[in-house]
Amino acid sequence: MTAENYTPESVADAVRKYDGVRRKQTIGRLVRELHIDNTDVIASYGEDAAVIQNGRTALLLAADGIWNKLMEADPYWAGYCAILVNVHDIAAMGGRPVAVVDVLSATSDELMTEVSRGMHAAAAAFDVPVVGGHLHPDTPYNVIDVAILGVAELENIIYSNTAQPGDAIIAAIDLNGRVHPSTPLNWDSVTMKAPEVLRTQVAIMKDLGEHHHLTAGKDISNPGVIGTLGMLIEASGVGAVVDLTAIPHPALDALGISFEQWVRMYPGMGFIMTAHQSQVYAVCKKFRSVGMAAQVIGTVNSTKQLALVKGCQETVLFDFCAAGITNI
Repeated sequence: MTAENYTPESVADAVRKYDGVRRKQTIGRLVRELHIDNTDVIASYGEDAAVIQNGRTALLLAADGIWNKLMEADPYWAGYCAILVNVHDIAAMGGRPVAVVDVLSATSDELMTEVSRGMHAAAAAFDVPVVGGHLHPDTPYNVIDVAILGVAELENIIYSNTAQPGDAIIAAIDLNGRVHPSTPLNWDSVTMKAPEVLRTQVAIMKDLGEHHHLTAGKDISNPGVIGTLGMLIEASGVGAVVDLTAIPHPALDALGISFEQWVRMYPGMGFIMTAHQSQVYAVCKKFRSVGMAAQVIGTVNSTKQLALVKGCQETVLFDFCAAGITNI
């Protein structure tokens, strides 16, 4: 049995049942309870960061929490990821991260120290300072939540809800990494890289926004490459067909992991984007110049379904006319 012995249905089943996708389904209900219109808010729910108008500049505001399972498995990596995922949220919008604040709850001083070490390492690597927050010591649970502020020019924002039928779907992932030893669904492509490499990679999205190369984009987050694409497609009110054989991946057999596992993994450094066909070469070239694999993996259409294909085999993963991922 090799990693290539997968089918569209086996991949679809794995993605549908994955907690990183399944747990998104309650977001829509919460959004409906919290939403308040405000003239300064250009975009909010469904985006990687809220876009708040401040003159000709946009303030980008986002927050992420880390699963307590990861905190308990590896508090250092949890702290690192708490910064990493927030930096990516700002980058995915075409912005520059400015600073973060955190809320840390810890059962012990030892765990608190490890989480803080991970946060400091990531903040230093990406040159994004931790400027405050709140601490709950001696709690019966372990949780790290981080909020981030970023900036961008309003006309350069990359949104999630602007993909159009006919657009190419591009995946860009840094394959030079490892399966993280503490969690089989994390691909660590960051902790072994020099800060200047990481900063150059994450800045590509800002460059793409400034040159208006993309029609939409998101960072590949906890739902994995296909789940993240599903969120983008849902937000845009469109559909898509994905060629599973085109998704970039490392030598899976050598790593001892399946393709179904790979597409559910958080990739450390990765983005999913849509672009006009004329922009594909320029987008892929920019990512490849910083050591990331980048290629077209599918096409946007108007079906409001996300279909997976492999050769002559095809299955519908999500039918957004019937049910969504986030239901926003």
